[in-house]
Formats: sequence, structure tokens, C-alpha cells
Amino acid sequence: MKKDIILAGVGGQGILTIATIIGTAAVEEGLNLKQAEVHGMSQRGGDVQSHLRLSDQPIFSDLVPEGKCDVILSIEPMESLRYLPYLAKDGILITNSTPFINITNYPEAEMLEKMLANVKNHIVINADEIAKGIGSARAMNIVMLGAAVKHLGLPMENFENAVKTVFGRKGEAVVESNIKALHAGRENAENNAK
Repeated sequence: MKKDIILAGVGGQGILTIATIIGTAAVEEGLNLKQAEVHGMSQRGGDVQSHLRLSDQPIFSDLVPEGKCDVILSIEPMESLRYLPYLAKDGILITNSTPFINITNYPEAEMLEKMLANVKNHIVINADEIAKGIGSARAMNIVMLGAAVKHLGLPMENFENAVKTVFGRKGEAVVESNIKALHAGRENAENNAK
């Protein structure tokens, strides 16, 4: 088993939390893991990315090579497009449709939609709306993780256990809210796969 994953978004959207949960789920499965993070201007709404490489074999580099990424998971649509050169021909792009407009020349929604539609394998969901709909707007990033679960090569139970580990100190209500977000994202992605 081998999965090369790029997580992308804007500072404050929970990219590093997603990376921690995926890493915890991978370790539970007994996989090797390498991770590289670039925080950029994350405290000011700048881009944040994380390369995650999972394998049952030794991993020698923590960076995903161009054209070899199995999954790009993005919390923001424009940020998802930034990493398309990394996507493998049979890879999948999974992104939130809600923009985080932090620059004056942010692309028009129609242009973003057209560019995303041109990606062979993609899933676009409105994670913000889904998270609000389940009563947990702050769990938007976990909704996005749920949308990617099917493509990450690990059992759903591993992700549930990882959510319990990562959020456990915040109490049972927070854990349950995030597990609900995980399932909502998975269900929505299954209905919106293209």
C-alpha cells in the first residue's frame, strides 16, 4: 500500500489537524509515514500545505514528486489548483467549493468551477454548508477529510479512532461532533463523485 497525499488550504482552516488525523490513522494501521509542512503566512491567511506519504514499505523522501500525488485534499478551491502539477494521471482532487477570498485578484467563481471541472477525477463539495447543517461549522475541515476517506486507503474505523485521539482532551461532545462531520463528508462525497 502506498498513498501520496497533498493537503492544501489557508492558514487557520485546519490543514495541520487533518494531517495529524491521517497520520494517526496510518500509524494505527502499521504504515510508515513521512510528512512535510509549509506554513507560509499561515497566521495571516496565507497558504498552508502538507505533503503526506504513507506506505507499507520504507519511505525515503517526505516530499511528493510532481505527477505522483494520489490525492489532493484542499479546504479552499483556488489552493487546490495550485498543486495540480503534482496530481498523478489517475489521482483525485477533492476540494471545498467555498472560497477564502484573501487577495484582491481572487479568481471569479465561474472560472474556478470551470478549471475544477477540467480535472479528470474530482469531488467538489460545500464543506462549510455541510458542517453548518450538522450544527458544527468549525468542523468544516473534518467534513473535507471525510470526503477523502474512501481514497486514502485506510479503514473508516482508523479515522474515527484518530478523531477520538486528537480531540479526546476536548471532551466527548467535540469528539462526537467531529465523527459526525467525518461521516457527513464521506456521504456527501459519495453522492458528488465525478
